[in-house]
Amino acid sequence: MIRIGIVDDHAIVRSGLRSFFADFVDLRVVGEAANGREAIDLVRMTEMDVLLMDLSMPGQSGLDVLAMIRAKAPDVGILILSGYPEAHYAMNLIRQGASGYLNKECDPGDIVDAIRTIALGKRYITPVVAELLAQQLNRRDDTALHEQLSEREFQVFLRLAKGETAGDIARALSLSVKTVSTYRTRLMEKMALASNSDLTYYALKNQLID
Repeated sequence: MIRIGIVDDHAIVRSGLRSFFADFVDLRVVGEAANGREAIDLVRMTEMDVLLMDLSMPGQSGLDVLAMIRAKAPDVGILILSGYPEAHYAMNLIRQGASGYLNKECDPGDIVDAIRTIALGKRYITPVVAELLAQQLNRRDDTALHEQLSEREFQVFLRLAKGETAGDIARALSLSVKTVSTYRTRLMEKMALASNSDLTYYALKNQLID
């Protein structure tokens, strides 16, 4: 039996997934969460094999939650189910500990295949992500600027791009304002950008934020 946790801020999505999984004798939903804080509590209090998690949630983003869950429960498989195409986030998330990444427009059967693969301790790589990996290996110099950022730099980058202040980010990520400023300086240098408006323009152009 594969024990599954579901994290999505839409109750109808959680209900739909729970009903869908009920048709499979080897899958069992053991808990649900509607936001990042609940997701962290769910992982801490419930034994599970795979956490199925949306990327866009109120409060903490899926990216922030991924890092926290990886620190608290390194053995739990994490499958990201997102409305964003693989090309936008998959590489960063897999590098940062996700076990797999699927777009919400995927075939429902792909979700089951992914969960079964991840429950075996493997990563689930779609053909699209495999192609992205191949492109990275073949053209290291052509890597997108945001893919050169570390996990923390990418978290700070997304929050700055959404207009959050250094103080806001410091509180959300449990960092000092000075540390956030250091990350900002470092990521601006890596991406060759000059201002927060440049960050926002880049994020919008690359469909990293809405």
